[in-house]
Amino acid sequence: MAAVIDAELVTWLDEMAEPLDSGAADPGAVLPRLAASGLFGAGVPVSLGGAGGDVTDAVEAVAGVSERSLAAGFVLWGHRTFIDYLLHTRNEALRRHLPDLIAGRVAGATGMSNAMKFLSGLEELQVTARSEGGGFVVGGRLPWVTNLRAQGFWAAVAVARADAPGVPFCAALPHDLPGLTRSPDLDLMAMRATSTAALALVDVPIGPEHILHPHAASWLPEIRPGFLGLQCGMSIGLARRALAEARAHAGAARHVLQEPIAALSEALTEHERLMREGLRCGAFRLQAAALFRLRIGLAEIVAEALSLELQALGGRAYLNGPGRGVARRLREAAFVPLITPSLVQLKAALAAQAAVSERVA
Repeated sequence: MAAVIDAELVTWLDEMAEPLDSGAADPGAVLPRLAASGLFGAGVPVSLGGAGGDVTDAVEAVAGVSERSLAAGFVLWGHRTFIDYLLHTRNEALRRHLPDLIAGRVAGATGMSNAMKFLSGLEELQVTARSEGGGFVVGGRLPWVTNLRAQGFWAAVAVARADAPGVPFCAALPHDLPGLTRSPDLDLMAMRATSTAALALVDVPIGPEHILHPHAASWLPEIRPGFLGLQCGMSIGLARRALAEARAHAGAARHVLQEPIAALSEALTEHERLMREGLRCGAFRLQAAALFRLRIGLAEIVAEALSLELQALGGRAYLNGPGRGVARRLREAAFVPLITPSLVQLKAALAAQAAVSERVA
């Protein structure tokens, strides 16, 4: 897939990668800068104000940004994933916010990590609701949500119903609802300028205009391929960059690295191909295990690519000057296995599926 980020954005990302990682940069500046390059319209139908194409174009946008800064790629993933939810909802009241989201005037936060773990049987829903009048009153807490931009945001959540325990729903909540509060930014080790915080909900009133889908169990499998596919764009971009750096430094003195670099590059290309094909044909809706294995495989490629970059750079990697970029990428790579659903959670889900298959057989 062709790169989609423009030269001006590449320059900005290269200049800002370290401040975005350390938190020295203004988190509020990231969203409008990405929007200025038109990235939020990738894969959005032209009829809805986007640039056309499909979700794989959005995956490539995430990958292209993540090559330069995983913090910026993380923001892009969260925002574009929320846009994907609006592309899959039938609620026209929510879809009317697409122009503001594509233009980066308001932030979109997925808030669905808990929901994805719930879907795989790994966790109970952390937000609950009781019926009141024609709507609901919602309460609970989400301890980790990215792109909760202080200037304004929407957050998607999955909600368990007290009056109908087996029928959870999904909702999108604007920042200014009564009873919804955002914590200060979390004290992350890295990738700090991502507006990552906790959300607390105390008697938050919502109505039909906030409902993404009334039946989470049927809707979450529909949006999961976009959620995880876009997330995989972060790993793809980081692996590409580490491999490019490894190739650049694996000269005559380190020629023994050239073969493993080439082999890992081929593995990355194959994972990208399988990702594109699965997303385009819709196979991942019914074959979640295949998507889980791709996510795990890409995380392993990232770890190996960073190891090769370190070996290619040699002792210079441990000096603050020449090693600054690889040090940041190592911090970024440490986050990849932990992104929800984490590798441990994905492996647990695959093991549970395998156990069920054995019992059936």
